[in-house]
Amino acid sequence: MLSVITSIAVAGSLLFPLGAQPAQADRGIVDLWKSIKPLTTIASAMNTGAHPDDEHSATLAYLSLGKGVNAFSVIANRGEGGQNEIGSELGNALGIIRTRELQEASKVTNITLGMLSEDINDPIFDFGFSKSPDETLAKWGDSVVYERFIRKIREDRPDIVYPSFLNENSTHGHHRAINVITVRAFKDAADPNVFPEHLQKGLQPWQVKKLYVPASSKDYSVVVPIGDYNEIYGASYLQLGEESRFMHKSQGMGRNYDEGPAKPDLFSNYYKLQSSTTALKDKETDFFDGIAYTFEDLAKEIDTKGKDNKVTKDLRVLQSDSEKVIAAYPSFAGVAKEVHAMKADVQNALADVNASNLDNATKVDLLYRLRVKEEQLNKASMEAASVVAKVKPAAGELVAGQSVQVVVTAFNGGTLELKNIKLGLNVPEGWTAKPAGAVSFDKLGTNQTVSAAYDVSVPANAAEFKPYAAPVLTGNVEYQAFDTTTRLKVTPQNAVAVLPPYSMSLSPSATVLNTLKTGEPIPVKVTVRNYTPGASKATVSLNVPEGWTVEPAAEELSFAAKGETKSVAFSVKGSSKVEPGKYTVKAIASNGGIQSTEGAQTIEYPHIGKTYMIQPAELKIQAFELEVPEQLKVGYVSSGFDNIDQYLSQLGVQVTKLDAKDIQYGDLSQYDTIVLGIRAYAFRPELIPSNQRLLSYVENGGNLVVQYHKPEDKWTPELAPYPIKIGAPLIEWRVTDESSKVTMLAPEHPMFNYPNKITDADWDQWIQDRSAYNPSEWGKEYTELISNGDPGEKEFTGTFLSAPYGKGIYTYSSLVWYREIPSLVPGSIRMFVNMISQKQ
Repeated sequence: MLSVITSIAVAGSLLFPLGAQPAQADRGIVDLWKSIKPLTTIASAMNTGAHPDDEHSATLAYLSLGKGVNAFSVIANRGEGGQNEIGSELGNALGIIRTRELQEASKVTNITLGMLSEDINDPIFDFGFSKSPDETLAKWGDSVVYERFIRKIREDRPDIVYPSFLNENSTHGHHRAINVITVRAFKDAADPNVFPEHLQKGLQPWQVKKLYVPASSKDYSVVVPIGDYNEIYGASYLQLGEESRFMHKSQGMGRNYDEGPAKPDLFSNYYKLQSSTTALKDKETDFFDGIAYTFEDLAKEIDTKGKDNKVTKDLRVLQSDSEKVIAAYPSFAGVAKEVHAMKADVQNALADVNASNLDNATKVDLLYRLRVKEEQLNKASMEAASVVAKVKPAAGELVAGQSVQVVVTAFNGGTLELKNIKLGLNVPEGWTAKPAGAVSFDKLGTNQTVSAAYDVSVPANAAEFKPYAAPVLTGNVEYQAFDTTTRLKVTPQNAVAVLPPYSMSLSPSATVLNTLKTGEPIPVKVTVRNYTPGASKATVSLNVPEGWTVEPAAEELSFAAKGETKSVAFSVKGSSKVEPGKYTVKAIASNGGIQSTEGAQTIEYPHIGKTYMIQPAELKIQAFELEVPEQLKVGYVSSGFDNIDQYLSQLGVQVTKLDAKDIQYGDLSQYDTIVLGIRAYAFRPELIPSNQRLLSYVENGGNLVVQYHKPEDKWTPELAPYPIKIGAPLIEWRVTDESSKVTMLAPEHPMFNYPNKITDADWDQWIQDRSAYNPSEWGKEYTELISNGDPGEKEFTGTFLSAPYGKGIYTYSSLVWYREIPSLVPGSIRMFVNMISQKQ
């Protein structure tokens, strides 16, 4: 796989698709142009950000799609700490979704994506909102993130670099941290004494030529005309950038813009030149003023060295070649002829540079740029010749020890006859791939397909699927046209994954054991999916803590075929005296020498395809004392962002999820409490027209609990019975330190006394944050229940508000219940039960 990875470092997403591909072929006049435009420039640019969606999409579209610049987007983490607007996945599962969205977004703008976070549970993770770059770099590990970033610069060798954000107090600490390391790296990436281990691995220092930072129309060095319309793409660069941003569906990104620069500030992006190796200018016409942009520019630079006329001649030939390729557009055959002529000239140039007496730094730079062109020409050849290459495994879900047939195909949809076709398959070390027939063919004519079948054996110790790793199977397709060779690397349309032979999921996956009722059994359902090929049997059992019991001890399941799913029910009881704390119940599925202890969570959405997250098959149990009123009935209005209702049901609360009709026309009085999920007014359109029904419900004796909202969630102060205004800017109205001191301002209030007595200990063990989007103003009718703030900052007193209204109670809370309760934070559960138990 090493050669595959090396090619990625050079060509990025050009030849190695990022994840699942759409079913339709990606061909046509537009894609032909997209492949040949980069041949006209040797320039490169890198945009840096912290999270998926931080990329300056419109500027990247302008650079890559408009100018053909070799553009990179380097993102630090996977967005694990964010919210999810399309499902209930959080944490690592959300990170996988956001990574796939970022990969698909990068395809739209035709850029190469780089990630500093390398694996699940990586040190560079999204730990939630941060107000400080120092805190961010401390949690990530300054040397870890900086080494990876310097390595990325030295691998990609960008001419210009620009971070997406400034290092300002009003900006997310993660964004500020990336600005800090980007600015610092301008000098350090060129210093061989900074991370000298890179040199030992053959990675040379690299001096970025210009560093830009975001700016405004009042103070800038260069303006990017993102509102310009491109006839070939049929859109402006702003629109192309938003097409990319629409892929970030879990974050609700993407906006529709009309054509034309009606509002100049909206249709231009501004940047300030902060550091440069060339003479600084107040105003520049382009990012690349004063630095080499074309082959001709490179030739002039070599001329000034006065060392090698042969290389300068080669570069000027390539300049002419690139112009001929563009002139041949939109003739596919014409472009193919010129592309292959340029391929031959690139090979000549590579040989001449290697044999030249140029200094080493110049040689390394020229060789890198020529190899980039070599890979770009392979892509251009594929588009011009209308070659469709595919890797098609008979099965995408594999298990260790399995055999599977994989077919590599090449289709010629163009008018050129291709010669000397070779179809290869790359597999990981330890796997075997044996040809089942011919793998090379003399020629391939128009509308013809050639195929090579490989019998692949997966070893018994094969590593299981990792969502951020390179694909385990890739194909090589090689062909000749005009006496030059094109080499392509292709991946399967969908992810090929080595999964546990028996994938198990436990329901629930996390629950509470009430130490007041240790004798009550915990029902556990284990659902098992058979991934072994064919019929199979598995004995399923649970491993429980010492002194605990489980019935039945084991259960045998029989599967008729691969993919079949069956379930078995267990009853788990704690020991006679369970101490407060954390416990784990683990599932085991056995069949002879095969044993599974994991589950493969399938993550699938139309815009990102299918992927998986493998994790231990276990039930997390938090034991603590909890009082829950008998027969408590709750109506839950979910926004789709949390699953608090499921945890309430486990606690013995009678929970009903309310749909639109329930809210608009149903009998709300049957519920002791109605809970609105986070940001519900934004995502449940029936709520605002029905808000008076909710307030009437409270007036008549109901208990209404409203979780946090943003102002843009259609929240207005008048939605509450007494006005509540949310603070802005939002960054200044949140508490990010989950260990920050909390003071109960009204300790005698029923909220802290019924049915559970709340103490200072209930504010311990919280995760990620305390609160988000706190109110800045509220009616005097509310009782301020707590005060809390980040260390050194003013404390908020509007985080937890409650007031009687008519015969009932209205509570607004911006505490992050949706994170704390699924993590089984005892105090959060005890307080939430109190909150839904209130009555006058």
